[in-house]
Formats: sequence, C-alpha cells, structure tokens
Amino acid sequence: MDFQGSALLKAARLCLADTRSEKAAVRVLEYLEGDDWEAALLLLEDLGDVYPQPPEFWSLLADAARLMWLKRDADWYAWRSSEARSGALRAELCLMRTEDGGRKGPVLPRGVLRPLWDIGRLTSEGEPLLSIALLWAEGYGRLEPGACAPVRLLPLRPEHWQHLKPGDVITMHEVRPPAGTARIIEVMPPVVAAP
Repeated sequence: MDFQGSALLKAARLCLADTRSEKAAVRVLEYLEGDDWEAALLLLEDLGDVYPQPPEFWSLLADAARLMWLKRDADWYAWRSSEARSGALRAELCLMRTEDGGRKGPVLPRGVLRPLWDIGRLTSEGEPLLSIALLWAEGYGRLEPGACAPVRLLPLRPEHWQHLKPGDVITMHEVRPPAGTARIIEVMPPVVAAP
C-alpha cells in the first residue's frame, strides 16, 4: 500500500474509534483494498462532515489529497484540520456594494483573506477592538461586492470569539467604511479526539 492509501487507512481507523461511523468506515476499507483512493477520500470527507473528526483526521486527508495531486481538496482538508484544532464559525456574509464604499473586487475562495472583524469587544476608551479571522467562502465561487454567501471564519485568537452565538451580527473591516456584515449561523468548537 502506498502512502496515500496508508494515510487514508489511518484516517479510517480514526473513524472506526467512533461507533456511529463504523459501517461507513468499513466501506472505506473496502475501497482501499480495491485501490480506489479517490472514492475512499470522498467517503472519509463525508464522514467528517457528519461526525466531527479530530485535526489529525483532516491532516491525513490533506496528505493523501496532495499525493493524488488534488490541491484544492488538500487546501480544504488543511483548513478543516485548523477548524478542528481551534474551532470556527459559519456565517452568512453580505458585502457592501462598491458604490457604497465596499471592496472593489470579489472575495476569492480558499481562505486567503484575513479581514478584521468588529465582534463587540471594546478598548478601554470604548472604541471597537477589532479581531482577525481568516475567511473561506464556502463552495468554489467568488463572493462579489454587494452579494451574500455562506463563509467560514477561523479566528486567530479563538478566545476572543467565545461570546458569539448563532444570530449575532459582526462587521467585516478592510478599510473604512466597513466591507460587510456577517450573521453567525453556527459556532463550531474544537474537536477532541476520542480516548
């Protein structure tokens, strides 16, 4: 078995530790026995979406995807590993229109944007204390100025974001005025590996 198969086998074994996903993990093992790496990878990703998996699981998928030359998938799994390690938020982001002072270009997918966010924290002088979170536009499309789309936020200082809950609205800043607003949809805590 080559390295991508070995990485996928290790990821499947992590799933087997969770009895809720045992049946699907056994199917992954069958795909691996038949050298169907891509089917095993996709099934493991589906398992990770249904049953939260630890950072090591997602790192193994990223390693396997890199070896299969699936760069976009490898980037996504690396992002998911960071989410599992630190926790993350899902939100519906609405960008300001360019003519209203918003950004001139679209937000590109793949987590390359690091905007500042007004999440309700204040300085001792009562001014907004902005926090940084990486932004991943869900799906593979671009988020154009004036449009809304689901995004994932990966805070650089997760402890600053712990007070947020679904329904809260936060403001994205790149320059003045604000670049957009986001309504929190889901707060995803870090994932701890099963003992």
